[in-house]
Amino acid sequence: MIPLKKPALLPALATALLLAVTVASCPARAQSAADEGQKLAFDRNKGNCLTCHEIKGGSQAGNIGPALAGIKSKYPNRAELVAIVADETKRNPLTVMPPFGRNHILTDKEIDAVVDFLQTL
Repeated sequence: MIPLKKPALLPALATALLLAVTVASCPARAQSAADEGQKLAFDRNKGNCLTCHEIKGGSQAGNIGPALAGIKSKYPNRAELVAIVADETKRNPLTVMPPFGRNHILTDKEIDAVVDFLQTL
């Protein structure tokens, strides 16, 4: 049997602890991103999704676009949903939906947060 030395054990314990904390915080980060996405979606100066869409929890919703519900089942491919929010004109040139990414209305990080939120609907 090879004796373990304490100094060699510390880096392994530190790595294990860091991994455990990272894994445990992932759901919290996902929820935090979804919360940020909801703020952006409801913000009349940023995402402004309520101008055209009915969204659970929103007020004074519009009816130009479809109601946003069951999004994760309608768009299981996250990349497709990101592309729609970033620039729906690539998929549908006649859309009235603003190209949030192309027109720099939202950053890539903000689009990801909005998509995180939409996937909770």
